Amino acid sequence: MNSIRLVGEAVEKRYGRIAALRGVDFEIAAGECISILGANGAGKSSLLRILSGLSRPSGGRFDALSDDAPSTKADGTAQRLSREALRGAIGYVGHATLLYGELSARENLVFAARLHGRRPTVDQLDRILEDFSLLDVAERRAGTFSRGMAQRLSIARAIVHEPALLLLDEPFTGLDELSAERLSTRLAAQRQSGRSLAVVTHDPRRAVELSDRALILHRGLVRATPSRAAARESGTAFEVDALRATLSALSAEALDEAAI
Repeated sequence: MNSIRLVGEAVEKRYGRIAALRGVDFEIAAGECISILGANGAGKSSLLRILSGLSRPSGGRFDALSDDAPSTKADGTAQRLSREALRGAIGYVGHATLLYGELSARENLVFAARLHGRRPTVDQLDRILEDFSLLDVAERRAGTFSRGMAQRLSIARAIVHEPALLLLDEPFTGLDELSAERLSTRLAAQRQSGRSLAVVTHDPRRAVELSDRALILHRGLVRATPSRAAARESGTAFEVDALRATLSALSAEALDEAAI
């Protein structure tokens, strides 16, 4: 699992005349876990697709850097990864699970691994399936799975090639509370294993559970970056109520602007 650092400077993303991102600066360190929050249309999914290499910025600069790349420069500085190399080093889970319904859970993992040039052993596959509480249904067709099971399988598939960074777009959407808790536990285990996480979520509670800091977007701009480290320095807490208050203030701001 190589270390990957993602750096953006004045990143913009436009869809025709619509600006989804309007000059965003960010850095995600190797091994760091962040949550990306904001209202609908804030630019969260657009940012995640740029981080994954699935989308190019319309302006600004985005770099994926690795200190572990074989071609790291002689002076010790990090090597810039190509989009192809970045895609091989990340696991991405979007709104749709995109599982192959006619394939079993195990077959979905095997297929995904081979796309990355990997041939995991039966024991390795069993370990991943067990980690996501899917070993007992490993031979069942994915098309018969509940929403929670399918979501767990999609994340298992995203890590089968041992990526350094896992990107998730609203992974808790559509899950009941028990399924959401189980998924949160699995994601926390990924974090503890040393894998970086970037999670788009509307839920401040999940953000606090899973991340070291939050990136709060509003109308395509970064408006706040609360973190555990900053909270400790100020003698406060990186907590749910504070995140909710920030999001509520931005919502009220948007309503005031609309009323003008």
